[in-house]
Amino acid sequence: MLRTLNDINPEGKRVLIRCDFNVPLKEGVIADDTRIKKALPTINELLEKGASVILMSHLGRPGGEKKAEFSLRPVSERLGELLEKDVKFCQQNAGPEASRMAQDLKRGEILLLENLRFNPGEKENDPVFAGELASLADCLVQDAFGTIHREHASMTGVPEHIPAYAGRLLEKEIKYLTRGLKPEEPLCVCLGGAKIETKIGVIENMLGKAASLLIGGGMCYTLLKADGRETGKSLLDNGYLQTAGNILAKAKDKDVELLLPVDHVAADSIDNPVKVIKTGGADVPEDLMGVDISERTIDNFRKKILSAKTIVLNGPMGVFENERFASGTKAVLEAVVEATKKGALSIAGGGDTVSAIKALGFKEEDFTHVSTGGGASLKFLEGKTLPGIRVLQD
Repeated sequence: MLRTLNDINPEGKRVLIRCDFNVPLKEGVIADDTRIKKALPTINELLEKGASVILMSHLGRPGGEKKAEFSLRPVSERLGELLEKDVKFCQQNAGPEASRMAQDLKRGEILLLENLRFNPGEKENDPVFAGELASLADCLVQDAFGTIHREHASMTGVPEHIPAYAGRLLEKEIKYLTRGLKPEEPLCVCLGGAKIETKIGVIENMLGKAASLLIGGGMCYTLLKADGRETGKSLLDNGYLQTAGNILAKAKDKDVELLLPVDHVAADSIDNPVKVIKTGGADVPEDLMGVDISERTIDNFRKKILSAKTIVLNGPMGVFENERFASGTKAVLEAVVEATKKGALSIAGGGDTVSAIKALGFKEEDFTHVSTGGGASLKFLEGKTLPGIRVLQD
């Protein structure tokens, strides 16, 4: 059973919250503050219940070194604006200064620690670093779903020292992704994106649950090649051809509809295409690469999505960043939104999926749930108990 905020009385306590403030920065300015806003419900609830709050997060990949371009200071400033109150900022993430500032916090005050990944002990899950973080507070609230699959100090090390609970964002993620694993039937799983290796576990787990699996994006060409199709210069992972063939065989054995593209938009280049065609069938000409699904495939996918009660979507159908190759992704998203309005449960996840939703004019509110985790949501959908969740369970 998951321990949540319902299981603690935070009044008068110092509460350490692991957030996901891994936001995009451009010249020190936050380009998208969505992840900061997602953390507000947990922060506000604890403040309203009389806690003093210490926030910690990583940002980017500084490689265990203190680099100015990865500082969380801009996050503290934006968070202060959103909360309409002062957010203290500590230039350290542990040690004497962090300890002093944490001890000095009064009820209702907020402190943000510097980037956890400035310390190599974070990714190494160093018990000494975890102990230093834990010493700052009375308990931990875990709200960083995006890194919940990592065995890092802030994720699994700190709970060895102080009680740990799930925040509201993490609780919500678990609730909806679990409904994807235990769906109201029929379940339609629509997968895209470039790399088939990141989706293998999801496909194999969902073969026992889904009525239909729809596969697009760059990953579909490895499956098409395994099915005997010509893929031209399309993205192909030869190391997974045998695995792809096994997946096709398993889908047939389990009587699961695994739908691959039956036509494509193909081009000679992604960035500066001279030749762009719509193929008449599932094969891609030898001098071109598949860059999107085309009309017949869109129609096939749309019918399956609209007939589903539960829809899991992860990954775009093509190179949506180029508007000439965005039609398939947009059509699939439109179908999911339409199904949601008619009462279906829709769960969208993955960094590229979220980017496509925003870039193509959709809103998160158009879907039942849009996950904040890319790799984490995939690992969850593989049916695995993730390290950062395991330490929150009784």
